[in-house]
Amino acid sequence: MNTLVLHCLRAFGLVIPLLLCGCSTLEPLPPQEPELSLPVGTDTALDRLVSPADTQVPGKSGFRLVHDGMEAFALRVHSANLAGRSLDVQTYIWHEDQTGLYLVHVLLKAADRGVRVRLLVDDMDARAKHYGFAALSAHPNIAVRHFNPFSSRYGTVSKVLEALQSFNRINHRMHNKTWIADGRLAVAGGRNLGDEYFDASPVVNFSDLDFAMVGPVVKEAAESFDRYWNASVTYPVELLAPGDVTEQALAELRAKLDPYVARITQGAYAQALRQDDAVQRLIKGDWPMDWSDDYQFISDDPLKVRGIEQGLYGSKVLAGLLPAVKSSRERLSIISPYFVPGKLGMDALTERAGAGSRVRVLTNSLAANDVVAVHGGYTKYRKPLIAGGVQLWELKPRSHVRASLFGSSGASLHTKAMVIDRSQVFVGSYNLDARSAVLNCEQGILVRHPDLAEQLEALFERQITEFAWAVTLERGDVRWSDGKREYESEPYASMGRRALAWLTRVLPIESQL
Repeated sequence: MNTLVLHCLRAFGLVIPLLLCGCSTLEPLPPQEPELSLPVGTDTALDRLVSPADTQVPGKSGFRLVHDGMEAFALRVHSANLAGRSLDVQTYIWHEDQTGLYLVHVLLKAADRGVRVRLLVDDMDARAKHYGFAALSAHPNIAVRHFNPFSSRYGTVSKVLEALQSFNRINHRMHNKTWIADGRLAVAGGRNLGDEYFDASPVVNFSDLDFAMVGPVVKEAAESFDRYWNASVTYPVELLAPGDVTEQALAELRAKLDPYVARITQGAYAQALRQDDAVQRLIKGDWPMDWSDDYQFISDDPLKVRGIEQGLYGSKVLAGLLPAVKSSRERLSIISPYFVPGKLGMDALTERAGAGSRVRVLTNSLAANDVVAVHGGYTKYRKPLIAGGVQLWELKPRSHVRASLFGSSGASLHTKAMVIDRSQVFVGSYNLDARSAVLNCEQGILVRHPDLAEQLEALFERQITEFAWAVTLERGDVRWSDGKREYESEPYASMGRRALAWLTRVLPIESQL
């Protein structure tokens, strides 16, 4: 190592501690009264739409799998337009793109009608949109809170320095996604809020999945939201930066939003929504559900970010999933976009396969994965899984049927789901990796219903048959095949992607993946 490099490293080592000393720290929240979900009533449009079904199937909850991205977007917009009492939104990511901003628009309009709107957004993403969220907070009917926030609100350098100073805290995030309207309808699953989650991106669209739910399960979703909303790690925007929450900021946001929304409503995506059969059936109320009283709505404790839930078995979601996985006797079908099972997961899956259950996993290929580092963690388990009897498929990078409508050049898997013995299904935010188990707060819904299981199995079969490569071993080497062509190395993956995946495989960072 030359002298110049040594001097630079010494200087860097001296400067960084000084910079970190100048970083602000997050002060504890002052005491505050809990704010809870509003009681369910009978006088809103959603009350009148949902309550007859509740009466017909007393004690049971209704579930609908929402795979189509445009249907998922329309569901959120339609429920916001019908809401007359409350809207509670919890998300990890909220993009400033056409669908993300349109959802801001419909929530703002709902607040103008007198609807109470609560927005709970993880601060890893929200900090970059600080001024917009601060402006929304100025509305008397809108409250915005950020989960596990940065104390510094401005600038990339201060964000990086705070992340270095408070890495153990900042490294824990809220990955939950929930949308609740009037305490009557809940949507929960894998989707964040933005174009790629709703089949509207011109670049890459995610194959994703939600549960739309009515009945008693909505109360459980609302109770989970309230736990996060009132947690000591969730901060109101006005406490983080009170000077930015002003009526002028809200007026400026409206001035920017209105013409943008007008352009969106005349665009190709809006036209496609108006022509989509699933969307039109939703608007007409032709939207059947499957009913069950055998379900679990599982969410991690929000204080998981402070180490309250310790180790792999500390995750409430994992604790709920493991018994279901281990109970599999015939077939276990898993969709996990970020799949780093670790020894615990690998042993559980190969044990089931060895016991006679057909264990199948669909995950992203290296070319399709939007987080290349995760693929490096996955590859060390690929051969042992296949050798242990687990069947693997990897999604092709250009496979989403809907994507061609909007010129998208790629697709990526974002669905987190399971089918156990064709009778029980899981849909949620939980990936089969260490980050979901230990670091992030997650949630999911486990439902026993053969029709839901059949629907999700059909989706799995279509994905692996039409859009994925089967991954096998041939004389100890990995092979990829779609029945037409066989590949001896990661298909369609650039050298840069392969190098990064290799690097993350050999580095001791699996606990962060």
